[in-house]
Amino acid sequence: MRKYIASKENENIKLFKKISSSKKYRSEYGLFPLEGARLVEDAAKENAEISFVIAAGSASEKLEELLSRLEEKCEKILIVPDELADSLALTQGTQGIFAACRMPKSLSAEELVKAHGKYVVLVQLQDPGNMGTIIRTADAMGVNGILAVNCCDIYNPKTVRSTMGSLFRMKIANADEDEAFNALKNNSIETFAAVIDGEAVSLTDCEFANGAAVLIGNEGNGLPSETVRRCDKKLTIHMNGNVNSLNAATAASIIMWELTK
Repeated sequence: MRKYIASKENENIKLFKKISSSKKYRSEYGLFPLEGARLVEDAAKENAEISFVIAAGSASEKLEELLSRLEEKCEKILIVPDELADSLALTQGTQGIFAACRMPKSLSAEELVKAHGKYVVLVQLQDPGNMGTIIRTADAMGVNGILAVNCCDIYNPKTVRSTMGSLFRMKIANADEDEAFNALKNNSIETFAAVIDGEAVSLTDCEFANGAAVLIGNEGNGLPSETVRRCDKKLTIHMNGNVNSLNAATAASIIMWELTK
C-alpha cells in the first residue's frame, strides 16, 4: 500500500535515519538501510524481507515499474517530498529510493562450514569498503562462505553499497576465532594464513583442491601472530619491484582467484 507523507516525524522516517547512522539501532531493530534502485531491486529479486520503502515524489514516476513490483514484497511504500528524501540520502546524486531490509537469520560457523568447501576468514577487518568489495568478489569467484572474526559491521551502509547486491547471496557467519577454527577443523578444512613472509609458500604453489580456508587480517596490522600460529600453513603473494604489501581487498581478490580456479 502506498502512503503519501510529508512529516519528518513519521515513525518510519525516524527509524530509517536511526538504522542508517548506528550499528546499535541496526542490531536493535534487526534492519539495515538500502539506497538506490539497483540495491532495492536486488533485494527484491533475492527475496530479502523488505520492511518498508521510501521514495521521493519526483522519482516515483521514473520508478513506477519497480514500485509496483515492490508492492508485492512489502506492506508499506511511503512517497515523500523531495526535500525529505534528500535528508535521508547517504550518497551524493541520490536516486530517491530507500528501503529498510530485515537482516536474515545469522549463521554460526558450524552451520556455514562444510567438508571440501572454499572459505575466506576475515580477521579484524575494519574498513567497510574493503569488507563490501571482498563480499562481492567472493560471490563472483564462487567462494562457499565468509567467516568474519571481530570485523566491522557487514550491514554498515558503505559495506552494503560496496557489495552491489552480493550481500543477499553470499553466506556469511560472524564468529569468534575459536568458533571459526573449530568449525574448520571439524570439517577437515586446511587453514592458510595470508602473510608477508618470504619463507611462506607462494600462493601459486598452494593446493586447494580438497577445500581450504584462507585467513586475511586487518588492513594495517595483518593477522595477529597467535592466529598465524594456529593455521596449518602460511601463504604469501610474491610481488615484483618495491611493492611489499597490497590493500586487503586487492590481496583477498587475488587469493580467491587462486582458491577457486
